[in-house]
Amino acid sequence: MVKMKAVKLVPLILAIVLFMGHGSCASFTPVDNYLIACGSSKSFTFQDRTFVPDSDHSSLVLKTGNSSVSSSNSSVPSPIYQSARIFVGMGSYKFKIEQEGRHWVRLYFYPLPKSGQNLNSASMSIITDNIVLLNNFTFKNYNGSYMFKEYAINVTSDTLTLTFIPSNNSFAFINAIEVVSIPDLVLPDQALAVNPSSTVSGLSELALETVYRLNMGGPLLTAQNDTLGRTWENDVKYLHVNSSAANVSVSPSNIKYPAGVTPEVAPNLVYATAEMMEDPNVAIVNFNITWVFSVDPSFMYLVRVHFCDIVSKSLNSLVFNLFINSDIALGSLDLSSLTTDLNIPYYRDFVSNSSAGSNTLTVSVGPDIMADTRNAIMNGLEIMKISNKAGSLDGLLSVESFLPSSPSKKISIGIIVGSIVGAVAVMALIVLCCCCLVAHKSKTPQQGHPWLPLPLYGNSQTMTKMSTTSQKSATASCISLSSTSLGRLFMFQEILDATNKFDESLLLGVGGFGRVYKGTLEDGTKVAVKRGNPRSEQGIAEFRTEIEMLSKLRHRHLVSLIGYCDERSEMILVYEYMANGPLRSHLYGTDLPSLPWKQRLEICIGAARGLHYLHTGAAQSIIHRDVKTTNILLDENFVAKVADFGLSKTGPAIDQTHVSTAVKGSFGYLDPEYFRRQQLTEKSDVYSFGVVLMEVLCTRPALNPVLPREQVNIAEWAMSWQKKGMLDHIMDPNLVGKVNPASLKKFGETAEKCLAEHGVDRPSMGDVLWNLEYALQLEETSSALMEPEDNSTNHIPGIPLTPLEPFDNSVSMVDGVNSGTDDDGEDAATSAVFSQLVNPRGR
Repeated sequence: MVKMKAVKLVPLILAIVLFMGHGSCASFTPVDNYLIACGSSKSFTFQDRTFVPDSDHSSLVLKTGNSSVSSSNSSVPSPIYQSARIFVGMGSYKFKIEQEGRHWVRLYFYPLPKSGQNLNSASMSIITDNIVLLNNFTFKNYNGSYMFKEYAINVTSDTLTLTFIPSNNSFAFINAIEVVSIPDLVLPDQALAVNPSSTVSGLSELALETVYRLNMGGPLLTAQNDTLGRTWENDVKYLHVNSSAANVSVSPSNIKYPAGVTPEVAPNLVYATAEMMEDPNVAIVNFNITWVFSVDPSFMYLVRVHFCDIVSKSLNSLVFNLFINSDIALGSLDLSSLTTDLNIPYYRDFVSNSSAGSNTLTVSVGPDIMADTRNAIMNGLEIMKISNKAGSLDGLLSVESFLPSSPSKKISIGIIVGSIVGAVAVMALIVLCCCCLVAHKSKTPQQGHPWLPLPLYGNSQTMTKMSTTSQKSATASCISLSSTSLGRLFMFQEILDATNKFDESLLLGVGGFGRVYKGTLEDGTKVAVKRGNPRSEQGIAEFRTEIEMLSKLRHRHLVSLIGYCDERSEMILVYEYMANGPLRSHLYGTDLPSLPWKQRLEICIGAARGLHYLHTGAAQSIIHRDVKTTNILLDENFVAKVADFGLSKTGPAIDQTHVSTAVKGSFGYLDPEYFRRQQLTEKSDVYSFGVVLMEVLCTRPALNPVLPREQVNIAEWAMSWQKKGMLDHIMDPNLVGKVNPASLKKFGETAEKCLAEHGVDRPSMGDVLWNLEYALQLEETSSALMEPEDNSTNHIPGIPLTPLEPFDNSVSMVDGVNSGTDDDGEDAATSAVFSQLVNPRGR
């Protein structure tokens, strides 16, 4: 039975109920588990754990220059703060590590009043082998008497050293230390950056500092209630408006952990309580529950949100939005659709900075405006500071800055610096000569016919470059475009008439830019109307890019843009209507009939043709940057067309290998090399298309965090089976026994090449297209006539590997030189090579 209470007080009865349920969580036993009482002469118990003196630990080495140990002070209530070790010179603790990987490093500080030193004036820095934890800290500037710090450090050797460095001829001190192993599944290596939207990888190599860890709507939880010894505080003091939220709780025994989520992620006590809207029927449409946190604006933060639907009576009745700062992190979140039941824990990780121009970070939840039930909840929240490029969690200095350097090292540094200066001078001379040569060559007229720039400014109308904030509230006056070159300019009233005032019964779907509605123009033409959401992360830049790109692209396998509307601060795009919707809806998540294998291959081939045209249709290629199954649409004949060019980017020039640009795309489809280096190439689209191929075969999302860890990412999971030659074990059950093994083999090999770690190892889209055509041919003909060779040959013996034609006849040139049609020309130009290969019966 759900209980609701006032937000300002957590009754004792709730705490009793929760503590009765905590025993259901299985205990985690860490490999490394150091609980050190610094300066103490005896062991003691704190929060059901035993701390031992630093001088008695057999696996711990204490190195000090000059140090003193304070005597125990029984006047301090908690035993962990009754003793301290004081360093008057540099000192360190060296821990023997049995298991490399993430470790909690927890530090306890309390300036004992009777220690023989004025510990309030102590000034100190604390470092590990490669991370700065504290930099010139002193209690004089600290608002509090006790201080607890928790860090997550990646230990990559068999030892971990904690070094205490007194600053400004002062001294350092520490009361207690924990160094404890963390299970691999607890902290992520990847998270979703909120603004701009992108995937952040490599988090496991960085250090984290716990800044906030909240148990929403519940009592304080300590190590006694958490298998990993964490502390979860109540959230009340962080609420922006106390009266905005109400506590809700259930028995912890009701919480049912799914595969891939364990009590180590968060105890059931956290998921058994929540904050929900105090008044779900509030009249203000955009009402949110908001928590406000003080943060250091010079750092990025890992934000983990914990949800568990403990308030609903039935499935699919709770739909809400999550915001981090002013950016939407999760839109129209329906927990029960993700977890398939109530009382199931769910969590997500994000990377964000502070609010623009401030030292605060805000997290909000609010009801979706289209939801039947107006409510929103949150069960738990963790905010962790991420170490910066210097390897610091406090300031900009690196570990090396705190360590003394020897005279010989200084001499070596001088030699190195001198060598570098000399080398730079030589390089500068070479570069100067090259520049002169290039300048001379540039005077020669260039040949060729690249696409010409669009006449965006022909009518003295401009699209002003704006900040993210202004993008989301753009007015028609600053986003006007020349309709003569960019398609039909619709009046807003025409859009309202076409969509019956955006009737929700005509809703086709929701994307990153906004909602898409089915519309009917005055002449009866069916269209798809994409209406920009002012709260979306995509704004004017994406709106403009979509119009520019599609106005100069004409191809059978690219969705056509009919026109746009920028009236009344609206950003609306009008496309040709695709009767069968996105490819994803025919793979999973709906009741639509399963597609046969041959039809899936034809759809993949159509999408590959569209992408190949983007990459090769002009002197400078276009990189889509957001290839996924929701951006491959199907018309009434199931012809595939690539859509959504809001993130598209012009490819590298002929003398360049890549485009350096900020990472954008969709979580689960991002090229890992593009993400690491921020170097975009056509091969980034190839990687994303490889993910699409696996979705088509396995009929499951690219990412599914509910699954066990090894299955969450379809690219990694499917590749593990592909490399074992057992891809048929994870394919869509509807296809089992209905696919030519040779065709499946070629398909799997093609996807594997697309998903290569490095772009240079991936095929071009032309090669991908060839291989998919080959897989289709194998499906249509007898395997005995066309058995693929074991060495994964990419072509059929006897047919020369002529490059595919660049589809020149299919391009509707923007300068009017060529106005040829796209459909027939494309089919003819797909390649004469396939004239005998595609279908022996003629197609």
